Amino acid sequence: MIDKQIYQSPLGPISLLADDQDLLGCWFLGQKYFERGFEKEPLAEENSPVLTQAKSWLDAYFAGQNPQPADFLAPRGTTFQKQVWQVLREIPTGSSLTYGQIAERINCRSAQAVGSAVGKNPLSIFIPCHRVLGSQGQLTGYAGGLDKKVWLLEHEGHVIKLRK
Repeated sequence: MIDKQIYQSPLGPISLLADDQDLLGCWFLGQKYFERGFEKEPLAEENSPVLTQAKSWLDAYFAGQNPQPADFLAPRGTTFQKQVWQVLREIPTGSSLTYGQIAERINCRSAQAVGSAVGKNPLSIFIPCHRVLGSQGQLTGYAGGLDKKVWLLEHEGHVIKLRK
């Protein structure tokens, strides 16, 4: 059984999914790929120790406390996606990487393939896909919406350079 809770963030409601041991998903309501892979799974509107831990982590994050990287994450994806998501987890708060830089780190020739994996990240905020920028440092797509990406980056102290 998978437990589900809605977390009320400053950016709107977030759906959290967890099993007995790990957080499996964190999506803004209505975002692209929302609860992808869990459509046929029975979800219980229950709280659990993992969901309590996830909500506490989010409380600290949104309070500006820069919590330690969460060690209770179990994203479901392909081997390639997990490789990309691991690089995302290594981007420090206030920093960013480009899709191309991530591709170089994992010896992938396609920044576009990296972009696809970044977009399918099932653990928004916990695995900070919002810290990925375009090749010239420009804002690019974000499954939760660019407005949320800008907010998250600014919240973390990243200076947004808007191009004209």
